[in-house]
Amino acid sequence: MAASTAARFTGKHAIVTGAGSGIGAALCRALAARGAHVLCTDVDAEAAERTAAELGPQARAARVDVTDAADVQAAVDDVVARAGRLDLMFNNAGITWAADTELLTLEHWNSIIDVNIRGVVHGVAAAYPQMVRQGGGFIVNTASMAGLAAAGQITSYVMSKHAVVGLSLALRSEAAAHNVGVLAICPAAVETPILDKGLITGIDGREFYRMGQRSKEFYDPDRLAHDTLRAIERNRAVLVAPRKAYAGWLLARLAPGVMQRMSIRFVARQRAAQASSISTEG
Repeated sequence: MAASTAARFTGKHAIVTGAGSGIGAALCRALAARGAHVLCTDVDAEAAERTAAELGPQARAARVDVTDAADVQAAVDDVVARAGRLDLMFNNAGITWAADTELLTLEHWNSIIDVNIRGVVHGVAAAYPQMVRQGGGFIVNTASMAGLAAAGQITSYVMSKHAVVGLSLALRSEAAAHNVGVLAICPAAVETPILDKGLITGIDGREFYRMGQRSKEFYDPDRLAHDTLRAIERNRAVLVAPRKAYAGWLLARLAPGVMQRMSIRFVARQRAAQASSISTEG
C-alpha cells in the first residue's frame, strides 16, 4: 500500500487481535481516533467489549482465539461481509514466558508457538488472500525488540518474535506487487499487562525488562500506537521504538559477538538479582 493511501484511515476497516488490553487496546483507540472502523477481538470477550465500548459506534467486539484458525477466518469473513473489504489487519495477540530454559515444559513451548507464531500465521492466512483479491491492504504484526536481538531467560519469546519478524519481511517482499503493505513493530518493553504475566520461579517481570533496557520507564502503549499508524503511513517495513532502542538493534546486526557477550552478562546479573530476591523473601 502506498503511503498516500495508507494515510487515509478514515472509513477504513480494521481488525485488531489482543485488543482487550495493552498494545491492542491502544491500537484500537488510535484507529478510532483517525476515523477507522475497528473490530476489537480478544480471547477474553469481556475485555474486548470494554475496549469497543470506549470507542463508540465505529467499534465492535468479538471473541477470537488466535490459536483457532477458524475463529480468525470468521472475524475476517464478518468484516468483509459487512464492509466489502478488510483494509488493516493487526496480528497483535501474544504471550510470554520468563524462566531459565530448562524450566520450560513442552506445554510452555507449545503455548507460545500457538499464540505468538500460529496466531500471526492464522491472521495472515485469513487476511492476506482477501487483500490480494481486493487489490490492497496493510498487515501489521506485533513482534518485539526480542525479535531483533536475543536475550536469555525469555528464550521461547525470543524465538517466537524472531519468527514474526522473518515472516513479516518475507511476506512484504511478495505483497508489494499486490499493493499490500506489511509492517513488523518491534518495541522495547511497553507498559502493558504482559510485564506481569508468564513469570516462572522467582523472576520479577518488570525488573527483568527494566534491567534489560536500562531505563526506569516503560514505553507508553498509546505512543506506540501513534508511532505504528505513522509507520503505516510511511509504508515502513520495521518499526523500532523508542528511538533509543535502535542502538540495540544496530549492535545486534553489526557486532553480534559483542551483543552475545552483553547478553551473557545480562543473564548473570538477572540470576544474581533473582537469587537475592528469593533469599530475602526466605
